[in-house]
Amino acid sequence: MKFVCLVYAAESALISMTQAELNTLIDEALANDAALGEQGRLVQGEALAHVESAVTVRVRGGRVSATTGPFAETNEQLGGFLLIEAADLDEAVGIAAGIPGARFGSVEVRPVVDLNDVRP
Repeated sequence: MKFVCLVYAAESALISMTQAELNTLIDEALANDAALGEQGRLVQGEALAHVESAVTVRVRGGRVSATTGPFAETNEQLGGFLLIEAADLDEAVGIAAGIPGARFGSVEVRPVVDLNDVRP
């Protein structure tokens, strides 16, 4: 079963890190990704650019609007994701607990839905 782990953190926490602390965090994240890959658990994982580079797109009444910045003002921003394979939600939560960003932010775990399975 596939799950997405959405990694949230306050960008201010990342910005306030020294370069050595940031390098350590990156090394830990890459090592975690490599270990999950070796276990056959990691499908895909990516870090995201700073939230200031985001563009939020909406279509209402056929009209497209694009607004710079994130969707909502929050204390934590989406910083990356991992698409993982796990037997069930409990196993996915255990995997998410090993993501280094969980120590200073949060990791939202959600099952992936195959839209073809939603149809009657």
